[in-house]
Amino acid sequence: MGLIRDRMAQAMQIRGYSPRTIKVYLWCIRNLAGYFKKSPDLLALEDINRFQQHLGEDKNLGFETFNQHVAAMRFFYGKVLERDWDIQRIPLKKRRKKLPRVMTMEEVGTLLSSAASLRDRAMLSTIYAGGLRLSEARCLRPLDIESSRNVIRVEKGKGGKDRYVMLSPALLELLRDYYREYKPKAWLFENPDTGLPYGSTTFQAAFRQARKNAGIEKPVSVHSLRHSFATHLLEGGTDLRRIQVLLGHKSVSTTQLYTHVAAKFLSSTKSPLDMIAPPPAKKKTDPTPESA
Repeated sequence: MGLIRDRMAQAMQIRGYSPRTIKVYLWCIRNLAGYFKKSPDLLALEDINRFQQHLGEDKNLGFETFNQHVAAMRFFYGKVLERDWDIQRIPLKKRRKKLPRVMTMEEVGTLLSSAASLRDRAMLSTIYAGGLRLSEARCLRPLDIESSRNVIRVEKGKGGKDRYVMLSPALLELLRDYYREYKPKAWLFENPDTGLPYGSTTFQAAFRQARKNAGIEKPVSVHSLRHSFATHLLEGGTDLRRIQVLLGHKSVSTTQLYTHVAAKFLSSTKSPLDMIAPPPAKKKTDPTPESA
């Protein structure tokens, strides 16, 4: 699969795919070739569908991994080999729509104040204050904190897109304290031993410890801080379009998910039961006395 692998890698590099995406797509095509024990350019569309059935029924792959294979195969056969196939015949798996878990503002405040160190508090506060993904917070640099403009520059978010989010004055003061103590250089959250950004596991461990210290029992994760950010903005009256821009969502339909979890948004909607006039109360009448 050497020449084919090189062709596919080159095609993705030309289109600006990230190194991680290239690695994942090549891995998926290797799985396809390994299943049939033959070069993937010799396979027919019916073979691809058999492989999908294997992934779903035998491997029981989750939504994301299954669809990574689909995306890789669609790219390989559509863009690299340029097969004249109906690409929709390599179907994606439907995602079961789950509502995100969110914390109340009080819970977020307790969690952040329960962080084990100034570093951990700065990490988690940055994610919540800007509604960032963990991967975005990891790759922040000190120069991305543009205090003169009160914004944070987020580079190469999901889909390789850059965006700006607001810089909270409270977060700015916290980051200044953090910077004075830890003195990061190239990266805002920098491992002093390697000079590289802290790994995802460091952020996740910081969250788990803070959650434990705060006594929060609901099943929430680092990503719940981003969900909570969007939900709290919506509850505070921020319009969906603005939240969409801050989160870096491609479509506002993705952002609309938070209307299903915003308590104030839901509770402010009057139930039709409350608009129905209650029936007049029946008058109580004394029973007719028996004749003496």
